[in-house]
Amino acid sequence: MHHPIQRRALVLALAAAPLAGRTQAKKYGPGTSDTEIRIGQTLPYSGPASAYAQLGRAEAAHFKFLNDNGGINGRKINFMSLDDGYAPPKAVELTRKLVEQDEVALIFGVLGTAVNVGTRRYLNQKKVPQLFISAGSDTFAQPEQFPWTMGWQPTLRAEARFYARSILAERPDAKIGVLYQDDDFGKELLAGLTDGLGDKAKQIVSAQSFQATDPTVDSQLITLKDKGADTLMLFAYARHSAQSIRKAADLRWQPDIYLHLGSASVSATLAPAGLENATKVRTAGFIKDITDPQWAKDPDLAPFIATMKKYQPDANLDDALYIMGWAIALTLEQVLRQCGDDLTRENIMRQAANLKEWRNPALLPGSLISTSPTDFRVVEYMKLQRFNGKTWAFV
Repeated sequence: MHHPIQRRALVLALAAAPLAGRTQAKKYGPGTSDTEIRIGQTLPYSGPASAYAQLGRAEAAHFKFLNDNGGINGRKINFMSLDDGYAPPKAVELTRKLVEQDEVALIFGVLGTAVNVGTRRYLNQKKVPQLFISAGSDTFAQPEQFPWTMGWQPTLRAEARFYARSILAERPDAKIGVLYQDDDFGKELLAGLTDGLGDKAKQIVSAQSFQATDPTVDSQLITLKDKGADTLMLFAYARHSAQSIRKAADLRWQPDIYLHLGSASVSATLAPAGLENATKVRTAGFIKDITDPQWAKDPDLAPFIATMKKYQPDANLDDALYIMGWAIALTLEQVLRQCGDDLTRENIMRQAANLKEWRNPALLPGSLISTSPTDFRVVEYMKLQRFNGKTWAFV
């Protein structure tokens, strides 16, 4: 039997325990509190890659939807997305502002290899999560070197190896011509292709580079055709990919065309190229194409369509970048939900590296996301798709 005074102390202690547990459990780092989670981003709302600003618009729409529906674990998302013009020095300056003045919890969904490489050292030194980058460099999946940096889409190397396997299966004696952007992005795709072809790499008859700022790639296309290429790899973003497809048609040249998955947008790339010129273009599909009748009535995509109608009414949903932005935002939402009441930067990163067979409704059936402290690759599942003049169809 407890003495009455002891018993009363015990009752008080037990009554206080859950309360103490709760107050102890709430942990905040910069940019988080009982009421908000501050998220920073830079994107090209202007400049040569401005077609990709749709990513930020879709992400903003999803965060508004969340805020109107109670936020994440009761906290509103304060999303600050600034225009970096696709220029690394500008991105560095804005990222410093977001971290040091706006005190964001993390940097999210920034586009472009060079831009993210430009801010990566600073963010890792400051121990600020650099999450779900819109660029596929393998170096964004290297936890041992950059423990605060994580990509999202399939890595460039994995994508290019996937094309190499597809080419060797379909056209083993292909004469391959490569057009690549002369930076880390283009070079990594070229390296992945060479690697994937192995001893067949000598079938690359020509690789032509261009600068992101070049007005056209006409001369490169003429060279590739003259070298006898019957398979054309477009390791380029939307604008130069569209020009290439159109130029090939002007030259009455009909190679098998493989298009970088980040440029596989009907409205941003194929429509400007001329849909009639883009039939049979192939890409590595990993996300549902909203223009495809097979997904038109997909219940998984109903929330996406409803969110865009309400918060981005002018959005042309045929532009694949909208569903991509939504998918990336859902991934961050999942991480923040897993954080519960521990919103330190360390725990945000810990949860990003602890996604377990999570199903993102925007991705193709069969795709599950699993990450670990030693595996920072997020989306890995790909299927070959071919454009049929209207939509992407599985090959």
